[in-house]
Order: sequence, then structure tokens, then C-alpha cells
Amino acid sequence: MARFDKQAVLAKIGATRMVPVFYHKDIEVAKMVVKACYDGGVRAFEFTNRGDFAHEIFGELVKFAAVECPELALGVGSIVDPATAALYLQSGACFVVGPLFNPEVARVCNRRLVAYTPGCGSVSEVGFAQEAGCDLCKVFPGDVLGPKFVKGLLAPMPWSKLMVTGGVEPTEENLSAWFKAGVFCVGMGSKLFPKDRVAACDTAYITAKCREALDVIAKY
Repeated sequence: MARFDKQAVLAKIGATRMVPVFYHKDIEVAKMVVKACYDGGVRAFEFTNRGDFAHEIFGELVKFAAVECPELALGVGSIVDPATAALYLQSGACFVVGPLFNPEVARVCNRRLVAYTPGCGSVSEVGFAQEAGCDLCKVFPGDVLGPKFVKGLLAPMPWSKLMVTGGVEPTEENLSAWFKAGVFCVGMGSKLFPKDRVAACDTAYITAKCREALDVIAKY
């Protein structure tokens, strides 16, 4: 069962405005990255469902975070169907993120009071997701849609909470553009975790990069 419910997760995301997105098949590497991000101020982390037996790695990661990162809401990403969502909810996922909107996933998550953030690429998709109880919607792919999409959507739907993922970079130029457009938060993956730094187990770099990004976000 999730350690933090929907309201608590949204509050954590709202406090930091950034959700790191990461996957690795090695549980020890995953633990290292999660702890480095936590030490850098991150309080919501998305582990993506990408490799074989990813759910087994996630289950171990949840147990690790409960002890080493007690205030961290650990969620799962790349979820496209209700069966996979249920599998991760049973493993303790605090929130579920997807590249697309599936109303059946919303039903599964709503039953457990778990936040579901679906990927949306149009104003209509965001509207349908909100009708299904999705408080936070993901603008995806962000690098294709751009900040103008966010600004345009918020004009007629100012109540919308949007998380942009895809092409987000930990630079002031990139982050300021998204937050000036009105996003609620950003999801950041490869730009935050260069492969060479992860391979070298450079936790100091990851922690510093998270702090740097959070400092920039706080300005806007």
C-alpha cells in the first residue's frame, strides 16, 4: 500500500516542483540514484517501468526508501494499462505516471486514492483526464509541444495542474521557460542523470545537480 496518499504526494511535488525520472536494471544503482536525489532535496521520484522484472526492482526500492528516504514519495512511470498499475500499487507505488491517458488506470488508482498523472498531448485529453479525477496531467512529449502549448491551455483552463516531461533540462534557460509558461512541475530524466556519471556512481554530481535545478525552479 502507498505510504503517501494523493493529497500528500501532490503536496510534496508542489513543494519542490521537480520529479526525477529514472530506470536501471541494477537495484544497487537505483538505490544510489534515489538516495542521491533525496539528499539533493527531491521528495517525489518516478521509477520507470521499462525493463524485464522492473516491478521486482521497484519493490526492493520501496523498502529501501522507507528506511533511507523516509519522506520520499516513490512512484512508477511508463504505465499504459490497469493490470500493470495494479501490480505496482500492490508493491507500494505512491503515484502512477503514464505516457498516455487510460481511463481504466484512473479507476484503479482512484480506488486506492493514489495520484494518476497521465500523458496528454491535447487540450481535450487534459479535459478528459481531469473528468476522470486526474489532478495533475503530464504534458508529453514536452520538447514537441513546447511552452506555448502550456500557456495556451492555461488561458481557458487556468485551474489545470500540468507536469511537463520530455526534453526538460536542468538549465535556467529551459526551466524558466516552462515555469514562466505556467507548469506546476517538471519531470526530468536523462539530462539529470548522464550515463557516465551514473556508471561512475558519482552521487555528489547527482545531488549537486538536483540542488541546482531546485534552486533555479524556486526563482520562478
